[in-house]
Amino acid sequence: MANASVLTPQAVDFPRWYQDVINKAELADNGPVRGTMVIRPYGYGIWERMQLELDARIKKAGAENAYFPLFIPESYLAKEAEHVEGFAPELAVVTHGGGKQLEEPIVVRPTSETIINEYFSKWVQSYRDLPLLINQWANVVRWEKRPRVFLRTTEFLWQEGHTAHATFEQARDYAAMILRDVYERFMVDILAISVVPGRKPPKERFAGAINTLTLEAMMGDGKALQLGTSHELGQNFAKAFDTGFLTEAGDRAHVWQTSWGSTTRMVGGLIMVHGDDHGLRVPPRIASTQLVVMAVKDDEAVLTKVREIGRELMDAGVRVVVDDKVHTPFGRRAVDWELKGVPLRLDVGPRDLANGTGVLVRRIRGEKYPIALDSLAATIPLLLEEDQALLLSQSKEYRESRTVDVDSVEQAVEAAATGWARIPWAKIDAVGEAFLAENGVTIRCLLAPDGSLAESDDTPDSVAIVARAY
Repeated sequence: MANASVLTPQAVDFPRWYQDVINKAELADNGPVRGTMVIRPYGYGIWERMQLELDARIKKAGAENAYFPLFIPESYLAKEAEHVEGFAPELAVVTHGGGKQLEEPIVVRPTSETIINEYFSKWVQSYRDLPLLINQWANVVRWEKRPRVFLRTTEFLWQEGHTAHATFEQARDYAAMILRDVYERFMVDILAISVVPGRKPPKERFAGAINTLTLEAMMGDGKALQLGTSHELGQNFAKAFDTGFLTEAGDRAHVWQTSWGSTTRMVGGLIMVHGDDHGLRVPPRIASTQLVVMAVKDDEAVLTKVREIGRELMDAGVRVVVDDKVHTPFGRRAVDWELKGVPLRLDVGPRDLANGTGVLVRRIRGEKYPIALDSLAATIPLLLEEDQALLLSQSKEYRESRTVDVDSVEQAVEAAATGWARIPWAKIDAVGEAFLAENGVTIRCLLAPDGSLAESDDTPDSVAIVARAY
């Protein structure tokens, strides 16, 4: 493995380690405006894979992709009081355009509930138009006071889904389905991150929602990161925008709605869940490059062979990069691929070629050993699946090892110094909630006693997960 001194060790300074990984693995740079970021090709390749995997699941859930404007009239946000109040500190507002002052200020999209409802109210006339299931991939702007690349940036990329339904039950069930079948399955099966699904307490809900469902993950320093949310909006926006329909009985009713989203924050989560002191460890299913075939020396036979291997494995469905840049020293190239966390690397030199073998380096397991070149097409896909499963099991084991059951908010604060605490929801009153906040600890979500989603905020014996968070 590479020398750990390339990066600040996690145990010394986890935030510094995180920033080192982003820089050294060439994931992103800070943008020219405070709080913005430039996503570099390797980082964007990971995001593209996330988009591809999520988009397929969203479409399977029945939603279709659309696009709505970046600029939203300020009056739209003012229609839903709780919504505008919740977003007011984060808004970027345009007051001038074309060299003169605008008649009405324009808000740069912080989220799209208001503008989408303006059009839902036009598109929905009858129960036959429901459910209306829309998703968009876009950028949003929220003026961030304490930016951190991928985790909290003034501009970020995301998908946001918006739906309209005929009944409360249909909207409720769809919001839960998105959380479990789209987001949770993606995060577990593809990102190899073991997440906890739960219900946000009332004070932590999305502005304008009647319920917010969340997926929380534990990072390598024991803190929590929210990776995806699904909201029941009730009829709040429908009433504000008069988004209604004629029922089958001929009556007029307002629709019931949901919204849900996930962002480039998932890239940051991926780094902090799976990374180690040598850099990234990218789960094979999300890796834009699953295997690097690397020529050790400038030897014509070696170069020919590594290119042949690359073509063979591409035909076998493996995402391969052939590293034949022999003008760069082997050691430097090896360290660079290790920092980037490519799951597998195959080193081939003249001696290996003579033996019909290569040296396989397994980044996720930290192992390397000889492997027969004529067995690669059959073996590599199996090894990738083994390493995918290992990352998931490590994520789950780490979270469970750092989650403790407590009986008081004082114990919860103590536990949150290194991980998460589970505490009966009934043990957190207003004073206790203030005590947690004063100590930098937040209530991440509520669970039923068996660990499933709590049915409501006042479900008997609900359990709260509390932690320090990003």
